[in-house]
Amino acid sequence: MTYCGQLDSYEKSNEVLKEMLQIEVSETQIYRVTDFYGQAVSSVVNEEPVLSPVKSDEVLYVEADGSMILTREEGWREVKVGRIFKSGDCLHAQGKQGWISHSQYTAHLGSHREFTKTLDTLIDKYGKLDNRLVFVSDGATWIKNWIEDAFPTAVFILDYYHVCEHLHEFSSSISMDKAKEKIWTDKQKQWLLKGKVKTVISNIKRIEKNSPTANQLISYYNKNKNRMQYQDYVKIGCGIIGSGAIESAHRTVVQKRMKQSGQRWSCKGAQHMLNLRVVRKNNDWNKIIELTKLNVSAAA
Repeated sequence: MTYCGQLDSYEKSNEVLKEMLQIEVSETQIYRVTDFYGQAVSSVVNEEPVLSPVKSDEVLYVEADGSMILTREEGWREVKVGRIFKSGDCLHAQGKQGWISHSQYTAHLGSHREFTKTLDTLIDKYGKLDNRLVFVSDGATWIKNWIEDAFPTAVFILDYYHVCEHLHEFSSSISMDKAKEKIWTDKQKQWLLKGKVKTVISNIKRIEKNSPTANQLISYYNKNKNRMQYQDYVKIGCGIIGSGAIESAHRTVVQKRMKQSGQRWSCKGAQHMLNLRVVRKNNDWNKIIELTKLNVSAAA
């Protein structure tokens, strides 16, 4: 019941159990059992690393970001999701999009301080990595401050695709026909990949000097230029320079189950569901199996 309950809506869980096991269980009972074990597993969700030790020729990637879910008590609230994976688990088949074979996930509804505290403890358990610890982020202030304070020797990469989004927003706001705009923007993206942030800033000033949109983009690039050395980052680990891994995590951990039509969550119930989703994504479902041996009567 718990596995079905975290996988899809309680209504569909009821249907699956009926079709597969020929047993009738009410949606309310599935909810009660699922919520019980989601709470029961809270203290051990990310108690230990689930990845194998980081080898001397590997780097450990960490990505974190937030997305919104609808709660009953407080309206839209941000769920913070973290994903940890090793460069050795990044697989690239020729002609196909790369994928990550093993990851460790964490998810928290609430303060970023509690979320980063959990990640701090978990990352430390993978050992002292210094510059073999690599963060990829969109540059949110709370993430930037956390990394700089907790892991000053780590590599911090500003998501290249996020950087390009800002560039496209700027180029589409100026007076330039679409063909010229594309040529100009593509050229700036090439300069960014080469780590030539100063060149891009000069080119922005050349076509749109002292406008609010230009100044905003220039300020953003100047503030983050030490995290935009993409020509170096592509030589580290498996060469990741974008935060696609955490965007995928939000879809698979949070949105697929918790942003279905009409859903609203209590804040406590949302965290219980997040616990279960993380345990499953971590391939650590044995934690729930062990709890059922101890608490099956209480859950009923």
